[in-house]
Amino acid sequence: MNQDFRPFWRRWLPEAILIVAILFAVNWWQTRNAARGPVPSLESVTLNGEAFNIEQFRGRPAIIHFWASWCPICRTEQDAIDAVAEDHPVMTVALQSGDEPTVQGYLDDNKLKFQVLNDRKGEIANRFGVTGVPTSFVIDSHGEIRFVERGYTTNWGLRLRLWLAENT
Repeated sequence: MNQDFRPFWRRWLPEAILIVAILFAVNWWQTRNAARGPVPSLESVTLNGEAFNIEQFRGRPAIIHFWASWCPICRTEQDAIDAVAEDHPVMTVALQSGDEPTVQGYLDDNKLKFQVLNDRKGEIANRFGVTGVPTSFVIDSHGEIRFVERGYTTNWGLRLRLWLAENT
């Protein structure tokens, strides 16, 4: 019998490193056309009728989150976005999800409280280089995009990125 008695971590560490590297590479590939550096200008009106300017977020890390009502992954993470929005600046952008009453109905049906800009034609998404949803941009207090994530993310994943944007 030829059993490998190496410690557990020595057997699995190379595979774990490879998996993490693949995940980072996939995220980089998916977000390769996304905006980087200074956050693009963004002025619009929320579904509530309030004027919004990205400059309102200066001084604190913030999230711009692109989602769609027809996106199943967006539905699974919407509670995480809602939770983060309770204590951090978050602006969400509903991408090609219908007119304002349709998007507001979706928010009401799902008991979501986060702020929303409706991007019916994808103009805001184009400015940010968004090619799929969900996509989150974590912006530092100086208006620089620090992280771009496409795909599912968690409440704690977003909070960690916000903390890193503020403290590194």
